Amino acid sequence: MHLDTYLLWALNTLFQELLDPVASTSNANGSNTLFQSLLTSSTANVPSMAGTLPQGPSSFSSYASTLPQATAAPIPDAGAPASVQSAIQAAAAATGLSPALLKAVATVESGLNPTAVSSAGAVGLMQLMPSTAATLGVNPNNTASNALGGAEYLKGLLNQFGQNLSLALAAYNAGPGAVEHYGGVPPYAQTQNYVQDVLNAYQNYGGAKPASSSSIG
Repeated sequence: MHLDTYLLWALNTLFQELLDPVASTSNANGSNTLFQSLLTSSTANVPSMAGTLPQGPSSFSSYASTLPQATAAPIPDAGAPASVQSAIQAAAAATGLSPALLKAVATVESGLNPTAVSSAGAVGLMQLMPSTAATLGVNPNNTASNALGGAEYLKGLLNQFGQNLSLALAAYNAGPGAVEHYGGVPPYAQTQNYVQDVLNAYQNYGGAKPASSSSIG
């Protein structure tokens, strides 16, 4: 008998004898219980109990099944339709930016919804304002064009702010003028939360945490 099976059978037998009054009475009259017999016999003479353990309420297997079970950490969902994933990949390839970064921005901006429209009038996957889209020469209502426009805009902000990702994201949200005025991430709760949300999403999608500071200079 395998050692694990032997121990399981022995523990199960002991539990049954502790809970079974018939077994207890037998023990009081001087006769050996199953567990006592087990201890005094050679393991070679004990038949294999694999597959024959009692399955009643007092069985060890029933007791063990009530113990907390370890659960695996949730795996982040891929989170976007194929058309959106394709648009993000194409925009990343065209601009040299990380697909994980663009997906993180799109996740926070629109929830990866290519038809989203904000109360301020921002449109699509990357939530481009019509004036910004016009300057970039893209169609904000086309998913691939919207993704490319957002990627181009973010790339320009990264260049403007010395590749400081936190500052570029703050500028994407609040405008580059606000970042320049405050010399860093503006003290707006919405913008500060936005930057942190994008950075968190970026890490969840496999991006590296930026090492740069969130202030200019």
